[in-house]
Amino acid sequence: MSPAPRHAGPILHLRGHDTDGLRLAAILIRPEGEACGTLRAGATELQPRRIATLEGLAVWRFDFRLDSADRGYRFEDRDYPVETDLSGDLRFAFLSCNGEENGDMDRDPAERDAMWERMRAEHEARPFAALLQGGDQIYADEVTHGHPLSDGWPGDLPASASAANLEGLAAHLRRGFVARYMRGFAGPAFGALAARVPTLAIWDDHDICDGWGSLPSEATDSAVGQTLFRVAREMYLLLQHGAVEADIPEIFADPTGAQLGWRRSLPGVTLMAPDLRSERRRRQVMGEAGWRLLETPVPEPERTFIVSSVPMLGPRLSLVEAVMWLWPGMQKYEDDLRDQWQSRAHRADWRRALRAVLNLRARGPVTVLSGEIHLATRAEMAAEPGAIHQLVASGIAHRAPPKGYARGLGWLGSLGEGPLSGHPIRILPLPGMRRRYVAERNFLTLERRDGAWTAVWHLEESGKTPPLPI
Repeated sequence: MSPAPRHAGPILHLRGHDTDGLRLAAILIRPEGEACGTLRAGATELQPRRIATLEGLAVWRFDFRLDSADRGYRFEDRDYPVETDLSGDLRFAFLSCNGEENGDMDRDPAERDAMWERMRAEHEARPFAALLQGGDQIYADEVTHGHPLSDGWPGDLPASASAANLEGLAAHLRRGFVARYMRGFAGPAFGALAARVPTLAIWDDHDICDGWGSLPSEATDSAVGQTLFRVAREMYLLLQHGAVEADIPEIFADPTGAQLGWRRSLPGVTLMAPDLRSERRRRQVMGEAGWRLLETPVPEPERTFIVSSVPMLGPRLSLVEAVMWLWPGMQKYEDDLRDQWQSRAHRADWRRALRAVLNLRARGPVTVLSGEIHLATRAEMAAEPGAIHQLVASGIAHRAPPKGYARGLGWLGSLGEGPLSGHPIRILPLPGMRRRYVAERNFLTLERRDGAWTAVWHLEESGKTPPLPI
């Protein structure tokens, strides 16, 4: 494994939008002791503020505004264009699953980041105004390896651990997280996009560890589990949001930080993402802090996009849960099934979430964006005055599972599902496709043109789908 890169940025983060324009943060990562230059936004020249040091690296941040007349910013004698006029035509990109569980650090960057290169070409053709990241921005599953307290995670845990040993574990985990984030930031396509397109991200399990919150409570509640979550949360705040604990009330919907979901309002559109991991338990998807975000009415928008890191509209996975114990070896997938809204353990939470989405639909069109399953698909739930769309784009870097897996899910999808009376859910093929699930790496573009929204999947082998009106 080659050493992790030591430089990254600028990486833009979308803080908000109001009558004065875009509120942005830009982070730069440099070796400690290396200077960071200034940033010019409009007529203002800004000095950087160091918000963290870790693993011999300094994380610097600029907080600034761009109004619609500003076409970008300048950093260290280089100009970076940014889409600032958001009142008319508008374009977003959505992605998820940027890595793999095993060996991701050793993959050929050209192979790993091939779909990022396509996204960069899309941006250069017609720029994006925001980059929405729907979960699993890194795959941290291997960070527990190599330390005696966590080598057996999650099945084999130490009976006890001293405070000093746990701090040693935290340092070990932090090195692993930083290396994975820095490897992802080093990709030329990601760097080009992140410096020009403000990002909004929500985490999922692999940003912590596989199945976080769906694992047995004796693992997650243990001293090792809580150390792992603490470090993962610190890295998520810092490297996916350019934030530290003191920034939480400004950036996230819950000022206490119990859950890290967010909401942003842009002209004619609301973007929101509940945090499906911080409060998750084996029989709970979210606590009340998370439900407040999903159930609080939005202003009267033309469009609401909800990022649900785990698909909200899905097949009847409860059938699989009901029979999984009949086959040896299937039990290892229990936490994967419990991750899903459709799990028997989360049936009441699923209905509550769907009712919340229906209430939002009564105020304007709603589209759910999801990832997590390493496939592309879509779904609709019947509603008035029009259907709720779900668009799943999963696996910008994660290689696709076997096509037989996609066909099996397609069979489950054909059975239909309707947890709320009068609101059946249908799993549907992508435009131009025959099957319900597509086993190819992919990302999604969303575009408002002359007031009408469409979605296009970008598939590694099949290319672009025809636009889907949403």
